[in-house]
Parts: sequence; structure tokens; C-alpha cells
Amino acid sequence: MVVPLGILPDLNSLDAESLRALLVEIHERYCTTAQRLQSRESEIEHLKLLLAKLQRMQCGRKSEKLQRQIEQLELRLEDLVQAQEAESEPAADSARGTTADAIAHKKPARRPLPSHLPRITRTHVPKEQACPGCGGKLRPLGEDVSEMLEYVPAYFHVIRHVRPKLSCGNCEQIVQAPAPSRPIARGLAGPGLLAHVLVSKYCDHLPLYRQAEIYARAGVELERSTLADWVGGSSQLLDPLVEVLRRYVMTASKLHADETPVPVLAPGTGQTKTGRLWTYVRYDRPAGDPRAPAVWFAYSPDRKGEHPQRHLREFHGSLQADAYAGFNQLYEGNRIQEVACWAHVRRKFYDLQLAHASPIAAEALERIGALYAIENEIRGRPPDERREVRQTRARPLLESLHHWFELSLSKLSRKSDTTAAIRYALGLWKALTHYCDDGHLEIDNNAAERALRAVALGRKNYLFAGSDAGGERAAAIYSLVGSAKLNGLDPEAYLREILTRIADHPITRIEELLPWNIAASVPSAIEPAA
Repeated sequence: MVVPLGILPDLNSLDAESLRALLVEIHERYCTTAQRLQSRESEIEHLKLLLAKLQRMQCGRKSEKLQRQIEQLELRLEDLVQAQEAESEPAADSARGTTADAIAHKKPARRPLPSHLPRITRTHVPKEQACPGCGGKLRPLGEDVSEMLEYVPAYFHVIRHVRPKLSCGNCEQIVQAPAPSRPIARGLAGPGLLAHVLVSKYCDHLPLYRQAEIYARAGVELERSTLADWVGGSSQLLDPLVEVLRRYVMTASKLHADETPVPVLAPGTGQTKTGRLWTYVRYDRPAGDPRAPAVWFAYSPDRKGEHPQRHLREFHGSLQADAYAGFNQLYEGNRIQEVACWAHVRRKFYDLQLAHASPIAAEALERIGALYAIENEIRGRPPDERREVRQTRARPLLESLHHWFELSLSKLSRKSDTTAAIRYALGLWKALTHYCDDGHLEIDNNAAERALRAVALGRKNYLFAGSDAGGERAAAIYSLVGSAKLNGLDPEAYLREILTRIADHPITRIEELLPWNIAASVPSAIEPAA
């Protein structure tokens, strides 16, 4: 029996068989319509999620947009305060004078200037030689001391190495001091300049052509090709040190791993291809380990799984990473144990919450936040204590979360993005909960993501690397700069020190130049990672 849409026949005139046929037809139509509506609803949710992700890629996170608004308001407030001070100064000076007390009355208290900065003392002696009132002799009574922070722009200077020649009056033999070694043979750049070029490029994200423009303003014309030669020569000089750093990283029992794309100019095509920078971080301070943290970067021309397999051929232990399929072969056997990242799980629900304020996503974020609150309490404690706390407090929360995930799946469409986020977590559940059984492990892989932050910032400025060799040089310098930062060292001061010493340093003792071994002779510009 076919019923036209919108027309319902007279049910009193139908027999039982016709009523059953009508009911079956209406049920089939309902099911078809319900499936179509559910499919459209899933598509709408998916499109909203994609739109939110694209908006974040273009405009940043909403919290970042709010931060920019706050910064703009702060700038406006600074302008108003400066204008008010400029207008009030003449009247205030005429009413109170320009004494130190009046200035202190106007301005809020400030923290003292850093004690490690050099001081230049300028003594201002009164011009009066005798008392202006009675002509009596003046005697010391005390002194007022105030400090002012000043900046001296960086400048170039030339070091002239003069080696006198001496000859013997009897046999006419000539003696002369040997020429001092240079970081780059016959190169004009000293270790300080080389360190500055490297840090400007790989730490401060200044491409070489911008550096050349900056140096030209100081009256020093340096071609970009010259700067590129210096970067290449420095990288080659530092290769043995980077290799020692790699071996140190790979002797850890736990590593954080991640990778990021880098555009690379394809030779002969005028176009770019996508290379990869891989990072492997040895970072055990949250577990109370006193051994030095370090990071090693590696470059590859593509994202094939053979690259991490080659990088980690000597590694035995736990690998904390995302769900990249290229790592899967590493987990076969017992040599490397998989440890997943709760930050990746949380990020999926965070995107859903931003896209359409999903109640399930909100609850998932709250439950995951409870796990992170436990980690904040036990950061820096010994591994055994961390494991005990996790087993007592985090394990029940994880079991409850697992049960809630499975219960939520029964209420969701199979094609929804929320279902995909839950299935992602359940598919990695064993690797996600492995951290509860080992106090050395972390809840997430943020250590590796922090290491890649410098690459992401530099990528916005460089546009692309010039070649695969350029990618390998970047990996070497990122390794040394990143390890210096992890140990609280000023990266430029560290590179300047090792470039000064490495040319004459015995290769058999090259490990003496690692950041934590040379820390005593390098200034600390930042606090070491906690």
C-alpha cells in the first residue's frame, strides 16, 4: 500500500492487513528520514569543527585573541599614563620642585635593577668648595645613590693578530708565534660573530637577508652568501659535538618524540617540497632526576616511518609520542614501549567544545583536567612516590573515564566527530594509561612540543629551507640551542664559548663541551626547565 505524502487514509475503512501494511510503510519512511537527518546533523557538526579549526589557524585561539585585546588596552593605558605624566610634570615641578622625594612620590616602587649587570659609577661633586652660608669647611656627611638603566648598542670591532718575527744573530734562524686558530679556516668571522649569526637565525628567527640589512646599518657590508657560508662552516665544525649529544639523548630510558613539517626548496623545480624535522627530548626533571635534560633534532626529506626507525635504532625504553603510524613498527617486540599523550586527547575535545559547545566534550575536558591536577601536585617528586599517587588517585579516575567513554558511544552517531574523539582515546587506552605504572613517565608529550616551538616560529619567517643540507644544518643548531635552553644557559654565550674552544679541543674529550659540562663558564640568561 502506497500512501501519498501528507495524506492519511481513513483508518476506519481499512482492514487489519491494510493497517499493518500502512504501519510498516510509515515506519520505513520514518527510518529513512531519521537516517538522513542524522547524517546531515553529523555533517553539520563536522563542518563546524573544520570551520573552528580553520579560524584558529587564521586568527589564533580565542584565548589568544582575547590576549591581543588585553595587550591593546594595555598599550592604550600606557599612552594615557604617559600623556598624563607629561602634562602634570611642569605643574608638579613648580609646586614641589624636582627633588628625589617628589619623584619618588609620583612614581610607584620598582624592583631593584639586576645585580649581575656591570655598574659605572659617576660621582657628582658639589661645585661649592666652602659653606655658601658662613664660608666654613665642608666635611663628608653621607651620599645619595640612584641608579638608571642604560643600553649600549651592539657594535663591531676588529681584532688584529700581530706576530712579530725574530731572527737569530748567529745562525739567522727565524722564530715566530704560531697563528691563532680560527673557528672557520681563513674565515673573517670570530666566534662571537658566528654565535650571534646562528642565534639570530635559529633562536631569534631572523633570516640571513634581514641580518645583512641590520649589519649594513652599522656600516658593515656582509653578503647573504657570506653569512650562509659561515652558517655551513659552523655547522660542520659542531657536527662532532652534535653526535655526542645524540648519543647522550639515546641512552635515556624514556624519550619524548615528535615531528613537524618544514618547506624545503626542491632543486631544479623552483618549487618547494615538505621535509620533516624530528625531535627527541630527554627530559626527566619532573620525576626528580638530577641528570641534565637534552634535545636532539634530525632532518629527513619526507615522513616515512623508516626515519624514526633509523633514529631510534640504539634506543631501549619508553617512547612518548602521538599516534603517528610510522612509530608502530618500533613497538613490535619489547625493545620500545609505547606511551601516548593525553594532551592530544584533550585537544580533540577542546576543538569540539569550541565548535559547538558539546556537553560530552565539556565533561571530557573536566575529567581530563582532574588527571592533570594530580600531575601538578606530584611534579618533581621521586618516581616511586609519583607511581603510588597515580595508582591511588589517578587510576580510579581513568577507569571511570573509560566506562563513561563506552557509555557515551552508545548514545552517539558513528559518524560524529565526538565519536571519533572517543574512539581515538579508547584505541590508545593501554598506551594512555601506561604512565600510571611508571613514575618516570609523563602524562603528555608537551616536552617535545615545546622543543618544536622554535621551529614553528622560525618557519613563519624563513618561508622555506634552501636544501636538504640546510635542513640538516638547522637540525644541528636547533639541537645545541635547545639543549642550552633546557639547561638554563644563554644560547649565544654557549655557542660563543664552544666556537672559541672547539677548533683546538681534543676530539676524544668533546663531551666536555656539552651544555651541562660547560655551564660554569657560560652565563645563565634563563631559568632551567623545571
